[in-house]
Amino acid sequence: MNQPEDSLLGKAAPYIDQYDASLLFPIARAAKRAEIGIAGVAPFFGADIWTVFELSWLGPRGKPQVALAHITVPCESPNIIESKSLKLYLNSFNNTRLADVDELKTRLRTDLSEALWRDASREPSGSGPAPASMGVKILLPEHFDRESVHEQGGLSLDRLDVECSRYTPAPDLLRVLADEVPVTEVLTSNLLKSNCLVTGQPDWGSVQISYTGAPIDQAGLLQYLVSFRNHNEFHEQCVERIFMNIWTRCKPLKLTVYARYTRRGGLDINPFRTSYPQALPPNTRTARQ
Repeated sequence: MNQPEDSLLGKAAPYIDQYDASLLFPIARAAKRAEIGIAGVAPFFGADIWTVFELSWLGPRGKPQVALAHITVPCESPNIIESKSLKLYLNSFNNTRLADVDELKTRLRTDLSEALWRDASREPSGSGPAPASMGVKILLPEHFDRESVHEQGGLSLDRLDVECSRYTPAPDLLRVLADEVPVTEVLTSNLLKSNCLVTGQPDWGSVQISYTGAPIDQAGLLQYLVSFRNHNEFHEQCVERIFMNIWTRCKPLKLTVYARYTRRGGLDINPFRTSYPQALPPNTRTARQ
């Protein structure tokens, strides 16, 4: 299976403007999940919600077309797709003639599904990738004004005046107020920052944490989120690490972690993980995205 350091991240890459599905670079989720104590079935549901801001192709007569796309990748997929490879793949449509938007959508669904389930069978029978498992929504220019901007709801942890001195993940900062009655609350922070696993370049994000259980000490939770500041990991992996650290140390009855990262290379990635089945949140971008 591919390793992150083998991708084109941080390396010069040729500009390919003719359709080429081989540009997609899947990376298995399993190794990073093992680091955070997930050996078998993960204790969460969810998806990685992508927004594609730079999508273009040629119509049948060669006239350029543009669109936005929302891509939903279930967290049950054995692989993620490295984001630069997705950008290069999307660029390969730039001078490719397609019959209509339906052909574009079909190619995206087919190619992304193959990469997400590459080297792993979704069914015991070995039937291979299931294109219907992930979603692609294309938004044409006449629908652009339907895209809203809204901040994540909840009580902001950033209001707290805390001292921060640890900048690599410190789960020992997480603690609960065990003597108090259980609560249900939603907490948010705009202070999430991590770095790309391969290049070390900064990734900026906002995070929403919803839970039911013994009250989590809010100052400690904010310090914990800040502790990711110098941590090198992909977006999806950071969110799963946050989920597992809270899940194992605070032991809530229910937990949801939803991060929205600012875009890089015309893409944003927004991982959503929850301990119980629920509808995915709408892909509504924040002001920083």
